[in-house]
Amino acid sequence: MGALIFSLNLTLDGCVDHQEGIADDETHAFFTRLMDEAGAMLWGRVTYEMMESYWPAVARDEQAPPAERAWAVKLEAKPKYVVSSTRRDFPWTNSHHIAGDLRDGVQRLKDATPAGVLLGSGRLATELDRLDLIDEYQMLVHPRIAGHGPTLHQGGLPGTRRLELLSAEPLRNGVVALHYRRAR
Repeated sequence: MGALIFSLNLTLDGCVDHQEGIADDETHAFFTRLMDEAGAMLWGRVTYEMMESYWPAVARDEQAPPAERAWAVKLEAKPKYVVSSTRRDFPWTNSHHIAGDLRDGVQRLKDATPAGVLLGSGRLATELDRLDLIDEYQMLVHPRIAGHGPTLHQGGLPGTRRLELLSAEPLRNGVVALHYRRAR
């Protein structure tokens, strides 16, 4: 069984608005490495639609910045799983719908993906954390205070999650990469 790894950009005050982070070659390389190591991607519908509206065009654009294009090309090939109760059609290459019971669907995906599943949706992560399905957290904490939301786990959790630090790595751009595992 593979691990479910939640990975996201956030500011020092917990804002997960994708426009608040530093999007440079270093952060793209970090997420490309995470994606290379994982067997599949998992998103909610909103994140899927945001990604679908941008990255396929970057993958086809030979003039795109190299780090962005490398991410986009690899993302095209990577299996992408989407949780949605409102959308059923996911035409982007290698996209699959997880329907029905969330716990069962995600657990089946974890069981079928020994290399692990990379989760990149904040609201979905809150639901999966409530179901005790997230095994690891790999966050990029950006040196910014946004002063607004959305924030990580804005809807709250039923209890505190104890984590074990596996690594902390400062990047040249001031971002800190943190890797935690759930302490069980």
